[in-house]
Amino acid sequence: MIGVRLVQRVSSTRGFAKVAPHVIPVLDRAVHRLTRGKVLLSAQMLPGVILTSTGARSGQSRRSPLACMPVEDGWILIGSNFGRTGHPAWTHNLIARPDASINWKGEEIPVTARLLEGEERAAVWKAALAFWPPYATYQARVEREIRLFRITRRDTRRAGGGPPG
Repeated sequence: MIGVRLVQRVSSTRGFAKVAPHVIPVLDRAVHRLTRGKVLLSAQMLPGVILTSTGARSGQSRRSPLACMPVEDGWILIGSNFGRTGHPAWTHNLIARPDASINWKGEEIPVTARLLEGEERAAVWKAALAFWPPYATYQARVEREIRLFRITRRDTRRAGGGPPG
């Protein structure tokens, strides 16, 4: 576990917050594409997904490699933005257009996102801190409240029951 602690310590630094957003997503997208969705480089330390959301203003498809916290009914996405000042763009996209998809271990899954608030957010935040302690450093560094989203599978079957076809 020395490796995990070292990564947690490094990922809590301001230097990491400056460099990582420019390097990690690029590497993640390249490795994910080269392995046909089977490998997400950053997921070697934390579970990860590739979120495909629709741009809030542009309407364009946006792909974001993200760490996630798997939970019983889906996944939690944490808008930490590596402890940088503003909310990450993907969080704005999910608020405006909550239907999205994730690539989880090579499987493309239609999902719906829900911004967590109040007591539910507080409970999930506590679990997120136990899951990856550097989130506390990220939160302490910024004035904004880090956004948390619950991502659940979207039922893509047609109304009226049963699968299409």
